[in-house]
Amino acid sequence: MSEQVEDPKKPVEPESLLPIDEHVEESQDAEGRKVRHRGVYLLPNLFTTANLFAGFFSIVMAINGNFYVAAATVFVAMVLDSLDGRVARLTNTQSAFGAEYDSLSDMVAFGLAPALLAYQWALSELGNVGLTVAFIYAACAALRLARFNTQIGKVDKKWFIGLASPAAAGVVAGCVWAVWALDEPGIKGTDLPLAIVMLFALVVAAAGLLMVSNVKYYSFKDLDLKGRVPFVAILVVVLVFAVVFSDPPRILLLIFLAYAVSGPVQLLMRRRRKQEGTAEEK
Repeated sequence: MSEQVEDPKKPVEPESLLPIDEHVEESQDAEGRKVRHRGVYLLPNLFTTANLFAGFFSIVMAINGNFYVAAATVFVAMVLDSLDGRVARLTNTQSAFGAEYDSLSDMVAFGLAPALLAYQWALSELGNVGLTVAFIYAACAALRLARFNTQIGKVDKKWFIGLASPAAAGVVAGCVWAVWALDEPGIKGTDLPLAIVMLFALVVAAAGLLMVSNVKYYSFKDLDLKGRVPFVAILVVVLVFAVVFSDPPRILLLIFLAYAVSGPVQLLMRRRRKQEGTAEEK
């Protein structure tokens, strides 16, 4: 990708004969001058595109009734989503274009795909109520991603304000994947008792509302993955992988449920300590 310093008042002239204009992005150099960058970084955007495809593929599988693959693909999208940002930071290829493209891909993979999966699998049994719950989740995912973009650089990166959309998608897709992987493969949410379907609807709605809440969640962004660690840390990682792969649907569901609940639990604990401190002062 090339870059050059140009007069900001000079109009941009089209230079390509292709029907698609070249992407031009402006930033400032160390001396405060505006620098125009042409083109986009390929490597991180490849992972983002793969994330987008995973979300699209999950939607197609859900429409076709292949809920096992649809749910599992959401987790594949999570891995790809975590890689694009890390690759961009490690290779120093962050860009405004990449950030916006990542948010749009996340909306498909962690907003629309889980909402449609939940509706096709079970919520359709509830009629308009199920449709409303699925839409609430999708809308909350869009609001969560929009708010996240406006908070970049303004909040402590150690914390997420509201449940991250991949974690919310993990809760919804994990429920479908765990039930689908029971001893009776092929079971649909519509085959479950109405009480269980309504409980699932509450879980989907709660996951959506937690995304737009002000509850703080640990982001794990302050972990140093490039530094040295004790040898026992590698053994712990191996053990974690062994536990997860022993029963991926249920273990992953428990992990994401625990993470989703951790925010409200920590909030209640902080409020309780604050009340106890106020009582001691009196």
